[in-house]
Amino acid sequence: MRSDIAKLVICVAIDVIDFTVISWIPGAGLVIDLINTLVAVLLFGPIGLIALWEAANLAEPIDAFVPTMTLLAVTQLGKAKKKAGAPELPRG
Repeated sequence: MRSDIAKLVICVAIDVIDFTVISWIPGAGLVIDLINTLVAVLLFGPIGLIALWEAANLAEPIDAFVPTMTLLAVTQLGKAKKKAGAPELPRG
């Protein structure tokens, strides 16, 4: 569970930096989006390729408004909880 929270913190930080700094640097958007996709794949596996949609959008400030990395982390956090299953209640 701690590793999931760490991934969430990393993803939120990446999205905040993408929105506040990177999206306003001309020409850096595509490179940063590809790096973000690499980080997403390293953190979440093949599902991280979803982050590639940001590279397809050439209007960088627009895709910065969608926190893709954070959304991926939250969906995977919920998936990990489902895998763990609900705890058994004691009977009797």
